[in-house]
Amino acid sequence: MNKASHLKGIGLKATGPRLRILDLFETSNDRHLSAEDVYKKLLAEDADIGLATIYRVLTQFEQAGILVRHHFESGKAVYELNEGGHHDHMVCYRCGKVTEFFDPQIEELQNRIAAAHGFTIQEHSLYLYGECSECASTEHKPYRR
Repeated sequence: MNKASHLKGIGLKATGPRLRILDLFETSNDRHLSAEDVYKKLLAEDADIGLATIYRVLTQFEQAGILVRHHFESGKAVYELNEGGHHDHMVCYRCGKVTEFFDPQIEELQNRIAAAHGFTIQEHSLYLYGECSECASTEHKPYRR
């Protein structure tokens, strides 16, 4: 199914800005993008899409289940394609780099802890904050704090 048909199938018109933003998420090397990141990347491609439109499209894509929104400690929302399947995140305090990971032992431990407390997990998010290997090997200004 092409992108235009996919958007129409979930009740969204296949407008130019929607198609450009969807394509950006599908082709970008960066999997986690803020509205400002999307704006800068589209400007670099000479796309004339305003920041307000970008915010509106990101919200529509989130509501339609195309994107997932995260609120990392940076204080700004970042989005990633909803490709199904669960994963967790490690976020570098210095540069903001986000690394995805999945560990079945962590998942099992969380379920055991929940069960021991009479709790059933419906969904969860695990964010680990620290310093990536690139930042640990260099001296540069902290990203946050």
